[in-house]
Amino acid sequence: MTAEILEIENYQVRTAENGRVGIGKALAELPDLILCDIMMPELDGYDVYEALSQNRETASVPFIFLTAKSEKSDVRKGMTMGADDYVTKPFDIEELKLRVANAITAAKRQNQLDPKSGLPTGRLIEDHLRNLLRGSDNWSYIDIKIKNFEPFTEVYGFVAGDEVVRFMSPLISEVVEEQGTANDYVGHPGRDNFVIITHTDNAKRLQERLMERFDEGIQQHYSFIDRERGYILVPDSDSGEKQIGLMKLSIGAVSTKTHQFSDIREVTELAAEDRRRGGIDAGQSSQTQLPTSW
Repeated sequence: MTAEILEIENYQVRTAENGRVGIGKALAELPDLILCDIMMPELDGYDVYEALSQNRETASVPFIFLTAKSEKSDVRKGMTMGADDYVTKPFDIEELKLRVANAITAAKRQNQLDPKSGLPTGRLIEDHLRNLLRGSDNWSYIDIKIKNFEPFTEVYGFVAGDEVVRFMSPLISEVVEEQGTANDYVGHPGRDNFVIITHTDNAKRLQERLMERFDEGIQQHYSFIDRERGYILVPDSDSGEKQIGLMKLSIGAVSTKTHQFSDIREVTELAAEDRRRGGIDAGQSSQTQLPTSW
């Protein structure tokens, strides 16, 4: 009955007669969602969830337990293990459809968040920009890159680099909360690249405050010796090693106050150009520095 209901909603459904077969089908077909009874032959629902959650390919697939009312207390075990939701049998058809749709939507959104920063990545950022371009409100797009990030990871390793990425997310959020507005948006397009879309009238002050906070906080990611001398020694094929300064932020920005954008590519390219040309790091504002080329 469950499969028939979901097939009517245009879902492609695969069924399994027991837990062991279910695990095999999940690993072979990598579904968008798994609905699993707690009480099953061969392996119960807990065993199925444990097996699939330990596999890299299926660990992120949303998992919903189906449970009878008499087993409702048992479902706490599954939720504690990390399952996404449960549905009690006999279930309400509309409730089942809603929970399935919500779980799939949430999983797709989660897959578009950077796993280290927890911030939206490319597609979500682009969708947000498109929505803003359809409106009439003024906003600024701020492009942020961590200078000397790659040499840092070469010396300190990728784990240390990941810690810097995780450090950036709360830092940016705190500065936006302090200097921005409730409608501001923070994204993470790539490893050492972050963006802020702000509606504040003073985007320059937000950028300056972010650079101040970064310079203060980044010190903790270096050794005492490197902090004191203000640089790291990076292996170099010609001279044996070379001096590279500590990480800093490079920031560029564009605003709808001074530009009329026709698509998101123009927004991101002009902001990146401003960053490469020095942006606020050079003491100049993109709002007066960049020409309008259309």
